[in-house]
Amino acid sequence: MADTEEWGKPVERKGRLTVVLALATLIAAFGSSFQYGYNVSVVNSPSQFMQQFYNTTYTERYHSPMEENVLTLLWSLSVSMFPLGGFFGSLMVAPLVNKLGRKGTLLFNNIFSIVPAIMMGVSEIAKSYEIIIVARFIVGICAGLSSNVVPMYLGEIAPKNLRGALGIVPQLFITVGILCAQVLGLRNILGNSTGWTLMLGLTGIPAAIQLLLLPFFPESPRHMLIQNGDEKKATKALQRLRGWDDVDSELLEMRQEDQSEKAEGHLSVFSLLSQRSLRWQLISIVVMNMGQQLSGVNAIYYYADSIYGSAGVRESDIQYVTVGTGAVNVFMTVTAVFIVEASGRRLLLLCGFGICCGACVLLTVALNLQETVTWMPYVSIACVIIYVIGHAIGPSPIPYVVATEMFRQTARPAAFMVAGSVHWLSNFIVGLIFPFLERGLGPYSFIIFAVICLVTLIYIWLVVPETKKKTFLEVFQMFAKRNKVELNLGDGDLPLKELKESSEDAQKATQF
Repeated sequence: MADTEEWGKPVERKGRLTVVLALATLIAAFGSSFQYGYNVSVVNSPSQFMQQFYNTTYTERYHSPMEENVLTLLWSLSVSMFPLGGFFGSLMVAPLVNKLGRKGTLLFNNIFSIVPAIMMGVSEIAKSYEIIIVARFIVGICAGLSSNVVPMYLGEIAPKNLRGALGIVPQLFITVGILCAQVLGLRNILGNSTGWTLMLGLTGIPAAIQLLLLPFFPESPRHMLIQNGDEKKATKALQRLRGWDDVDSELLEMRQEDQSEKAEGHLSVFSLLSQRSLRWQLISIVVMNMGQQLSGVNAIYYYADSIYGSAGVRESDIQYVTVGTGAVNVFMTVTAVFIVEASGRRLLLLCGFGICCGACVLLTVALNLQETVTWMPYVSIACVIIYVIGHAIGPSPIPYVVATEMFRQTARPAAFMVAGSVHWLSNFIVGLIFPFLERGLGPYSFIIFAVICLVTLIYIWLVVPETKKKTFLEVFQMFAKRNKVELNLGDGDLPLKELKESSEDAQKATQF
């Protein structure tokens, strides 16, 4: 035997990236997370052509041109419906993943991508801008579900020594999706008067690929064992994912987690907020997700074009510089995938928020002086790039990795629902208030973002522990001290053989 037993417990092997695990990760992330990133950016480049379509359609219907404030309202709705749909998608996470499973929810979620893709693709032929607004809301639901379920699924199928790296893959595909939308949005590709409907409709292709391929890969073994009580299927899924037959050590850890949760009682979505044993975990994911969205990342991208223009970049070339910024974002997220297991989650979060804080302060100074100091616009460009780098290594990818690790099996869906709701509400609020903030404070609005980054950094420094290479139970035990509760394992300390026998007896009992 490759593994030997010590004190009645099997020695655990170090997990490796098998073909099945790698393909499951790529298909889940490409089919879901990619769409999130793509739809964040897809309306930016063709916005003037879409607004022309809105105006033309209105004129043909009512025989008078659309008023400017009506056009602004309709365009704002087209943009803001996406994060609003994301919020409603987050509210659907817990009931769907508990009923359909992680993989099953991802497959079901493709409906919310393929249907709006068709709607947006035929909107010009149908001469209806209302279709686009409704479709943006529906595809937002898709993004809200995928942004929560993909990290949950990958966190549960990954071995603990690869959980951080695989947990960043969804964010990597989000950045790749943004970059693809930026490239396709170039004027000489699809960002023009004839190509924008095709560009909007392309979001259905990753969903169709996932719908065809993901059924051939395993469901989360944790979901099958702990929530469905099907140890046979869980064992087979683990064996496929790990590439070897002896998976007793991981099954033992899952049974311990199951026994621990049975001793405390299973959590519902509503009881999560009142659980003392999860208090600091819940506060931590709320703070990290608020910090991620309120740190000014959307404002940085909003200012980017004007910053590049002020530095002397020709207006026709700004779109290429924007694509370059997107490429930097992808590169740094790839870097985070490879360093997260060595550096840890906590260090990347601290460094990321620290870099963003410093970049926001420096950018405020640079924006105020760029009219008087000739070389200051170049400092502004450097600040944008430095900010993008900082956000890509920590605040963007790490919060969902940590959220997966902070909660045990039955609490995780409810926790992701809370995290996702905070994420999308914060996204929606920034989109809603930033134009007014920018009009009132101008460049000084970045000081507010710097303060938010600093407060989030201090909280992480004081409260959030390092979770790399820890089991879910070990992480829970670290928080148990801060929450001032005792970790009750129930029968989790039983030897593997006894746990296995009790599990088999329970399964037999349920059959009668």
